[in-house]
Amino acid sequence: MNISTTYMGLELKNPLIVSSSRLTGDLKTVNQCLEAGASAIVLKSLFEEQIRMVAESKLWDGKDTDIYFWFPEAKEEVMGLAFEANLDNYLEFVKRVKSESDVPVISSINCVTDEGWPKFAAAIEEAGADALELNIAIFPFNASQDCKKIEDMHVDIVREVKKHVKIPVSVKLGYYFTNLCVLANRLVDSGADGLVLFNRYFRPDINIENLEVITDNYLSSPVESLVPMRWIALMTGNGLEADLVATTGVHDTRGVIKQILVGARAVQLCTTLYLNGIEVIRTIEQGLKRWMEDHGYESLDDFRGKSLERQTTDASFERVQYMKRDYE
Repeated sequence: MNISTTYMGLELKNPLIVSSSRLTGDLKTVNQCLEAGASAIVLKSLFEEQIRMVAESKLWDGKDTDIYFWFPEAKEEVMGLAFEANLDNYLEFVKRVKSESDVPVISSINCVTDEGWPKFAAAIEEAGADALELNIAIFPFNASQDCKKIEDMHVDIVREVKKHVKIPVSVKLGYYFTNLCVLANRLVDSGADGLVLFNRYFRPDINIENLEVITDNYLSSPVESLVPMRWIALMTGNGLEADLVATTGVHDTRGVIKQILVGARAVQLCTTLYLNGIEVIRTIEQGLKRWMEDHGYESLDDFRGKSLERQTTDASFERVQYMKRDYE
């Protein structure tokens, strides 16, 4: 039973990738994921704010810092040194994971400044990462910033990063866009080799007893997998020339199979590892093989995209279903 696949030119022994999370920010749990059968690892995101905050905290650590008031250029210089040191720590982690792994290692970066993306990307490639996942999270809190400009920023980031690296680059997207298919094609045209659908943003809740905001709603549920499944189907059915990976809500074998049936090259697992333990990777892999055997499939390509029909990836199909709900 051949369950291997490819993603952005990378050879994967199965379609089960571990998503960026705290689990992939520690060498011990990374190795546990590898032992359980993960085919690739997306390292915990490098957040530019974290490096800058650590650098700032080291600079203002309670010691005599009055000198920086009188010599601001010294503060800038010291901050630069601290920033580079913290970036170096992350790059050492990339090197170490790569040296101990026999599967592709994908690094993830999340920047807030224009200069951060290409600088980090080039350094991560040099550290040995096999691919790069751009976690672009631009939150539209600015009422004067129109939709087109936000999309243009995504495209510009991809184009600039691709100038500085040779390794494949994917973009992890959210789905809060006016026309995802248009943006997806623009990203591919600017050099993106793959798209990861979708990023799961902060979803606050309210405690109605103490009236406080609840901030620990960070685990997905299986029903959320319907959103990436829908868009992977639409993009595959309309011929998007990029490898698509599903994430958010993929908890079990059934979830994996459904995403492949609509065209996904692979899936990223996260919440299910927290809920069911890292060994669930092996359970899902075994379940996938049993399902393929039961249905007479010898490889993933035998059923990838098999559930797509032209009518279901056309806008009129969704319009008809919307109407049927009211008539039936």
